[in-house]
Amino acid sequence: MSSPDPQVRAARNLSTSTSRGPVVAVTGAASGIGALLTARLAASDEVKQVVALDERRGEVPEATWHILDVRDPAIAEKLRGADVVVHLALDLDLETDAAARTAYNVRGTQTVLTAAAAAGVHRVVLCTSAMVYGALPDNDIPLSEDAELRATAEATGVGDLLEIERLGRRAPRAHPGLNVTVVRPAVLVGGTDTALTRYFESPRLLVVAGSRPTWQFCHVDDLCSALEYAALEKVEGEFAVGCDGWLEQEEVEELSGIRRMELPSAVALGAAARLHRIGLTPSPAGDLAYTMHPWVVSVGRLHDAGWRPQWTNEEVLAELLEEVAGRHTVAGRRLGRKDATAAGAAGATVALLGAAAVVRRARKRRGL
Repeated sequence: MSSPDPQVRAARNLSTSTSRGPVVAVTGAASGIGALLTARLAASDEVKQVVALDERRGEVPEATWHILDVRDPAIAEKLRGADVVVHLALDLDLETDAAARTAYNVRGTQTVLTAAAAAGVHRVVLCTSAMVYGALPDNDIPLSEDAELRATAEATGVGDLLEIERLGRRAPRAHPGLNVTVVRPAVLVGGTDTALTRYFESPRLLVVAGSRPTWQFCHVDDLCSALEYAALEKVEGEFAVGCDGWLEQEEVEELSGIRRMELPSAVALGAAARLHRIGLTPSPAGDLAYTMHPWVVSVGRLHDAGWRPQWTNEEVLAELLEEVAGRHTVAGRRLGRKDATAAGAAGATVALLGAAAVVRRARKRRGL
């Protein structure tokens, strides 16, 4: 006799469950943070059922799977019966076309919020980033979780995250009875690929002269546990998640053993903008601000709820360095071994383009 279909098995598990916990739906459940959270919730005695939604089936048989695009209004029917939705179906890939990325992220969030309200869900958990606070030279260290969001849309994906937060603030007014929780992780590490993790793939760490970088990391395991807290309504509202404290740039260099390459601000920012404009690097110049100015955050609300990070900044940095070992990145662009040898050091492309611009201007003045 053949074994029952996984969805039938999941339904049987639900019918025999004695748990009084919530039914939690997770979007983007087949990969990345979504897959980790789905597995975590499925193993939790505090969760009655996990409903997993993605464009492909994942590897958590205990969950009830629905295969669809989160922008499909049919998602409302799949959410019926859920108490909480954790929305993790976001595209923040550096290589994705920016307009397509924004269309997916914003439309997906709009659809999930509207569908959740229509299905009678009482809470939606959104995951953005502490980057929404902005990286600015006059930021408090650490920033309060209630600090003004001063980021601009100039860094990769940050414009999308700001719009997602705006949608989250509007949703309870448009849909009375729907609550929205927003989780803002620090620099995320653990199988991730971002402009900030690529910073550590360079043979030298680019430091902009006169800046004061500070680093606060968040391991994906800690983010998952924080999202579980939010799904179980142990913490509400808008809150940050990350390791306790932060590392100064000098500490990062000492711990990593990677030396710095220091460049004037005008050279670094100007050249980074040109590189991105002509398509040589996926990272816009706005990404550099997050390696220049402080944007570390307090995690007080999670602490007050009884949550504690399992990782320290030092431990997460060590794991990140292990993950990126053997990769070669210059100015945000991944290189093959041959190209990396030719480039020589992180920031070399930026420095060379900046120098080339100076040479061109000098030649112009001399009429050459």
